[in-house]
Amino acid sequence: MNRSKIREQAFKLLYSLEIQKVENVKEQLGLYLESNNLTDKDAIKYIKDAVFGIKKNEKEILDEIEKYLKPDWKIDRISKIDLSILKLAIYEIKYKELPYKIAINEAVELAKKYGEDTSKKFVNGVLANVIKD
Repeated sequence: MNRSKIREQAFKLLYSLEIQKVENVKEQLGLYLESNNLTDKDAIKYIKDAVFGIKKNEKEILDEIEKYLKPDWKIDRISKIDLSILKLAIYEIKYKELPYKIAINEAVELAKKYGEDTSKKFVNGVLANVIKD
């Protein structure tokens, strides 16, 4: 499984967690891996790292997103899909030191595939501002 597909799986789980507001992330992760027949060790490692890393740094990641929203916007106004994509991309850029061009490109591709018509532009705009700092 290539890194883009693994990232997509991580995004799907993050989105699911965002929708369900699950308390037991570890249990949900196990169910997700099992129900999607994910056995690739690299995929499991990446997904676990992303989910628990985002959970651990969630306040800082959300603060980063909120910093670049229009003044009258709040986090809860962002679609759960866009929010999940942004969390993953910011985590990769800030905490995993993935080259920002790769993280932004992957995030925009996810936004094109799963988001609304305006998602790719929104995600790209927020992430462009994140890397300027």
